Amino acid sequence: MEVTVTYLEMRELPTLPAAPPPRADLAVVQAVKPTVSFYRYLYNTVGEQWRWVDRHKLSDEQLAAIIRDPAVEVYVLYVHGVPAGYAELDRRQFPDIELAYFGIMPEFIGRKLGPYLLRWSIDKAFSYSPRRLWLHTCTLDHPKALATYQRAGFQIYSTEAKVVDDP
Repeated sequence: MEVTVTYLEMRELPTLPAAPPPRADLAVVQAVKPTVSFYRYLYNTVGEQWRWVDRHKLSDEQLAAIIRDPAVEVYVLYVHGVPAGYAELDRRQFPDIELAYFGIMPEFIGRKLGPYLLRWSIDKAFSYSPRRLWLHTCTLDHPKALATYQRAGFQIYSTEAKVVDDP
């Protein structure tokens, strides 16, 4: 199948203040050296409907080497103690930081948690004073993903068409 991949970047922290949390029972917690099984739970639950497959191709050892690297940070959004989404910041190519993975669990989509977690992730990334924060999305992702990233202040810097196997 053919997909369009869009690459976006942000070179400075947005000037608009962050919106308040959409509800009072939220917590963003870093999963320090997460287990592979917990990470796969996050990745699979968030990404299944969007056909995320890249991390499925990695062995447990390969995945552990990434997610336990001190320059890779996994943050989990909890709603009343339940995982509702996650963001992965990859600082291995600093001074650039990649928002490598980002998403909300299906049961929590549509509750304004995505924009909240995205801005939280942007603020966290810029606390390291990067040259830029970048990410990529594609036409298989949530239909509002690209617009959400652009509303948050990301600018498109490249697009490409790719042919990928339908998982």
